[in-house]
Amino acid sequence: MRRFAPMAAAVAVVLLVGAGVWWFLREDEGPADTARRYVDAWQSGDYTAMQRLTADPPADFVQRHTRLRADLGVSGWRFTVASVGEPKDGAAGGSYEANMTLAGGRVWTYQSQLPMVKRDGEWLVDWSPQVLHPDLKGDRRLRTSRAWPDRAPILSAEGASLIGHSSGSVQQLVGTVGKLTAKDAETLGAPYREGDPAGISGLQQQYERRLAGTPAQAVQIVDAEGGIEKTLKRFGGKEGAPLRTTIDPETQRSASEALAAVNEPASLVAIRPSTGEILAVANKPGGYNRALMGRYPPGSTFKIITAAALVADGVSPSSRVACPATTNVGGRSFRNSEYHDYGTLSFRDAFAHSCNTTFARMSVDTLGEKRLGQVAHQFGFGAPIIGGLPAVRGAFPSTKDDTALAAASFGQGEVLASPLNIAAVAAAAADGTWRSPRLVPAADAPKALDAKGRRPEPPRDLEPKVHQALRSLMPAVVSEGTAAGVDFPTGTAGKTGTAEFGSGEKPPTHAWFTGYRGDVAFAVIVEGGGTGAEAAAPIASRFLRGL
Repeated sequence: MRRFAPMAAAVAVVLLVGAGVWWFLREDEGPADTARRYVDAWQSGDYTAMQRLTADPPADFVQRHTRLRADLGVSGWRFTVASVGEPKDGAAGGSYEANMTLAGGRVWTYQSQLPMVKRDGEWLVDWSPQVLHPDLKGDRRLRTSRAWPDRAPILSAEGASLIGHSSGSVQQLVGTVGKLTAKDAETLGAPYREGDPAGISGLQQQYERRLAGTPAQAVQIVDAEGGIEKTLKRFGGKEGAPLRTTIDPETQRSASEALAAVNEPASLVAIRPSTGEILAVANKPGGYNRALMGRYPPGSTFKIITAAALVADGVSPSSRVACPATTNVGGRSFRNSEYHDYGTLSFRDAFAHSCNTTFARMSVDTLGEKRLGQVAHQFGFGAPIIGGLPAVRGAFPSTKDDTALAAASFGQGEVLASPLNIAAVAAAAADGTWRSPRLVPAADAPKALDAKGRRPEPPRDLEPKVHQALRSLMPAVVSEGTAAGVDFPTGTAGKTGTAEFGSGEKPPTHAWFTGYRGDVAFAVIVEGGGTGAEAAAPIASRFLRGL
């Protein structure tokens, strides 16, 4: 019979098969097997199984191991038996190697002892704090400490810091930094822990990892009170990267000042048509970013889109159209403001005077829902805005009948948009290309994605004749139309909007004005403000004159 390597004992097993006899020898479990099962249980986090493989475990055995993982901030670990010595007098030496993945993906590797002892015929780990780490004793414990680098700044387009900006609207965009809850830290993952500083709103939250950088880290031995006794390993940190925005300080100043005297909730957002960059965002009062997140019926500002669809299908600014005081579509009567009857006039004048009856009738008789929806999409309705901060998209839902289509043609019914959506429409009219608005330039955040992994929509060029027509129609609003009484600087083009909401014979209205001058497009809304010409257009005038 062949001799096996020395072990504690051998058990003979006899198996009778037919006329022959087969002998097997099974080795008794030795210290190596216990060592392997112990580190396997540790790797899987089964501290109760580890405790059963331990001689005289302390009462807080499970708590010590649970705390070890938490104190080190371990996201993953691997344990392997390094060696097990020959048994002698009921004892055997041993060691293991630990590979700890700490916050930030840093890996700390060390070896420690794993002594074995035989009790009542069973090999067990002869546990002491040195099993956790060779330098531990008593109530000492391992811990990682971290030092976050100074947070990188958020900058204006000119490179000035926006942190602590005098404008509350800018502060809202920038956001705030606070201490993470346990739930938020878990959501962020490594290297974050409960109590760490992190962005909790605005750009600070949206670009947290970029701005925060990576903390420096040290593995330490500390006493029961947390006092540092020894540093075992150091890992260097990484500075955060500044985030440049598209906010233009002068444009932002003018936008904020334009709203200063407004008593109703209001918002103004400005865009550079040639790039889609957001130049200014002003909200009054603060607390809610209505410029990006507000959803309102756009009223007659939507006529820019309806006019574009009509021009694309053959209408010209000089085409003669009817603008009666009222018109009936599908049993519902639509009327002009103050029941004005303009008779027959040019399409340019119908746009300038914001003839609801003209657009309601022509949308049904000439366009149809599908065509108007297509053109609304060309102007960004339905497209997600992925430009640095969450922003709602414009909505042009399917209309159930001609009556609903007539209402949608001048921004009522179920059509909804934010000031940012409408400013982007005016920017497209100014430049001839619709661009998805951006608060962070593409060069600074080239791989910007939203929560669903989508990228910004590509630019969409308007048909040349549509662009040319809008450049004729929108200036007429200011020179001789609904905004003619407002003191705009030369070169301003725009569109008023008075959007009904609520119910009643005379429901309340939001006041809108959107337009462009040079390479600045903008939209203004005053919630419940009345008419666009009376409430929103003067704000736009102050804004443009302040530039």
